[in-house]
Amino acid sequence: MMTNREAMNEVVAFYRDTKGILTFMGYYPTYGTGTGTRIVTPAAPNDGIDPLTSQGSLTLSRDGRFLFAVNAGSNSISSFVITDSGAPILTDVKPSEGAQPNSIDVFGDILYVSNVGNAANNFASNISGFRIDNNGRLTHIPCSNRSLSTINAQPAQVLFTPDGSKIVAAELTTNRLSVFHVNENGTVTGPIINDSNGMRPLGACFLSSGILLVAEVQSSALSSYSVSDNGILNVISGSVPNGQKTACWVTTTRNERFAYTTNTLSGTISTYLIDGSGALTVNGHITSTPEGTPTGLPIDAGVSKDGYNFYTLNGNQGTVSVFNIKDDGSLVRLQVAASTHYPYFGSQGLAVL
Repeated sequence: MMTNREAMNEVVAFYRDTKGILTFMGYYPTYGTGTGTRIVTPAAPNDGIDPLTSQGSLTLSRDGRFLFAVNAGSNSISSFVITDSGAPILTDVKPSEGAQPNSIDVFGDILYVSNVGNAANNFASNISGFRIDNNGRLTHIPCSNRSLSTINAQPAQVLFTPDGSKIVAAELTTNRLSVFHVNENGTVTGPIINDSNGMRPLGACFLSSGILLVAEVQSSALSSYSVSDNGILNVISGSVPNGQKTACWVTTTRNERFAYTTNTLSGTISTYLIDGSGALTVNGHITSTPEGTPTGLPIDAGVSKDGYNFYTLNGNQGTVSVFNIKDDGSLVRLQVAASTHYPYFGSQGLAVL
């Protein structure tokens, strides 16, 4: 996870044992700055719980070799190599080619970052591409900067399709999903502009089949789409509500039979059943933290590579809730892990090895 601190942003690392239980390992500075509790967009509540309003602010490469973090306060990206012990070692810091970066995704040796922009400084929102070398160093791809559907659209996530041929950018403020075609030289063309089925799309993820899942904040719902070759999205299940508040992030089990949304203002995680066609059905809820303890408001989430554990960051505490995933997709809470004895607002991002 990231501290997103204004003085110095840091990656916080935990050891994970065979049961999924976490033990604090250390703080690793990004040599960039975060925003603290300052929000990057007026479209989000100014409560310090989710200042970057995004999914993917801390991202692993698909092979787990590299970790990338946004520094929204200093408009940069930090790159780390993951050592055999799991500790991240900083290898590079580069300007994000925009203002207030908030989401990263990687496919092969190509990285794209979304930048929120800053109207006061005449910076528009955009996405921008980089090449990653064998040591994790970054080089900006010339002519890779592209605007979203409008120059001031609020990006919430940038996401490659499973085959790397396209990029989807969820736009929180325009209620659109912009699709870009990825060219052989790493640049992109587009966007092909799609209307989100629901209001305030934020987190998104792909199934290996190419089906796209998008969480919608306003109705606390999840939608699924197929993606055509020309970049048009076709609704499979449209805005399936979970009865909670503010579904913002989404991730799936490794077998892709279940999806989880974190419902921040309800303090809960919802389980959705995914059928073979990508249709969605709500299948239950669980609180992020135990009853009788301080309520954790879950934001970023992830599933371990072995598929046994689900993790979510509680944005109002700076803690990570740990769950075991049962065969029916239900969650059993195991732990609430912390790196400090004091609640911490402003933390962002979660990457699970």
